[in-house]
Amino acid sequence: MRNQGIGSWPARRARMSPANVAIWYEDQVTTFAELDVRVTTLAGRLRALGIGRGDRVAYLGPNHPSYLEVLFATGMLGAVFVPLNFRLPVGELDEILVDCAAKIVVYGEGMAEKIAGIDRERCGVRPLACTELDGIGHADLPPDEHVSLEDVCLILYTSGTTGKPKGVMLTHGNLTWNCFNAIVESDVASDERALIVAPLFHAAALGMTCLPVLLKGGTAFLVASFDPDAVLALIERERITMMFGVPTMFEMMASRPRWADVDLSSVRRLVCGGAPVRLTTIRRYLDLGLHFAQGYGLTETAAGVLMLDRAHLHVKAGSVGVPSFFTDVRVVDADRLEAPSGVPGEIMVSGPNVMPGYWGQPEATEEVFEDGWFRTGDVGVVDKDGYFFIVDRIKNVIISGGENVYPAEIEDVLHDMDGIAACVVIGVADDKWGEIGKALVVADPDARITEAAVLAHLRLRLAKYKVPKYVQFVDALPTTASGKIARSEVRRRHGAGEQTSYSARMRNRRG
Repeated sequence: MRNQGIGSWPARRARMSPANVAIWYEDQVTTFAELDVRVTTLAGRLRALGIGRGDRVAYLGPNHPSYLEVLFATGMLGAVFVPLNFRLPVGELDEILVDCAAKIVVYGEGMAEKIAGIDRERCGVRPLACTELDGIGHADLPPDEHVSLEDVCLILYTSGTTGKPKGVMLTHGNLTWNCFNAIVESDVASDERALIVAPLFHAAALGMTCLPVLLKGGTAFLVASFDPDAVLALIERERITMMFGVPTMFEMMASRPRWADVDLSSVRRLVCGGAPVRLTTIRRYLDLGLHFAQGYGLTETAAGVLMLDRAHLHVKAGSVGVPSFFTDVRVVDADRLEAPSGVPGEIMVSGPNVMPGYWGQPEATEEVFEDGWFRTGDVGVVDKDGYFFIVDRIKNVIISGGENVYPAEIEDVLHDMDGIAACVVIGVADDKWGEIGKALVVADPDARITEAAVLAHLRLRLAKYKVPKYVQFVDALPTTASGKIARSEVRRRHGAGEQTSYSARMRNRRG
């Protein structure tokens, strides 16, 4: 087999465990033998449409077997898969399609209206519904392209919280080595029954659960949208063994009325990313004998970097763990020197899972690499035992009277206060201190909290210089299409100053 990339995985798995169920979707199952046939057929149809090595094929739609079939089929051809965030408005989709110059955009159920709004002339793309692909002729011989681990497999666009989205190029090798990391640190088994409810257009859902499970011969249970009651029922009925999710998902599940009686005895591991899990949520799962494996990663690392195993969940509470097996991580100060234990600095990553760069943006690529190390833009600390803790994003750091103030620390304390539904802390200009903090707070509908009460709560837990000078109550906070708080928009609306001097030193340093 000339194909060394992930496009060959269905065929390789089919010759080892053809009868194993690869994909479950709405009670329909696809074995690895069936997946191999479907992917090979689809690759022939894409080739008949003129798709070849290096061509970009986009996909728009929620979790569905066709997502994986198109991913593997493009991989067979040496083409490049571009999964799109279906929550984006049409204008942003246009920008991405123009940027990657996709030839085809395959779309799933419920996406016809959004596809109709795309500027096809400007994008130069041919839309194809998943169902249309079945009627396209194909060559009799299966593709046998030479695809190496160094070839680009897919382009994932970042959420754009800090500006225009960038296309992260991930090679077949990036994805493969990340799977090795995930299999080692999460003990992924060949009988895994993994629930994939987080969107597959996110690197973590694809790279930390779906692909590792398929590589091992387990079953990926694809769910199109998250409903906590439906997910709990599915875990019980299908005896799910593994699930990846963000903290909000796990919190919503634990808050359902049926939580007290739910049977989660089949679950062997819960993998969480995106943010730390609250201790109150952890305790609710511990009561059922379940533990979280918490980690840290980025789209640019396909996506794993650090992982905290359940054995250290308590003794290293708040940590995101140690570097993945085939990945190296360090923390450096503004002068590029290794930061001592306990001293904040920028997290840098090196390893075969790190992207080669951003699509069509060599300058942006150069900015984030230094001597072969990827600069994450995140501030972290390492303790004496080698465990990493995330402090904040570099660009979020507030410099107040010469002291570094990390909004994430303040926000964690705010989240512990009853009556606060959401919050964010930004820096605003101040004549005396240079910058001071300002907290934007969304209160629960029935809560009666005041600025004085919020400040009093913060003063009990934080040093004086960390406590924001202002608290402003707002009805809602702007979010990105991925559901993250859009800090740049918050700054624009609520008067934050320019990027801090600390941020400027960290992000603009040169060798």
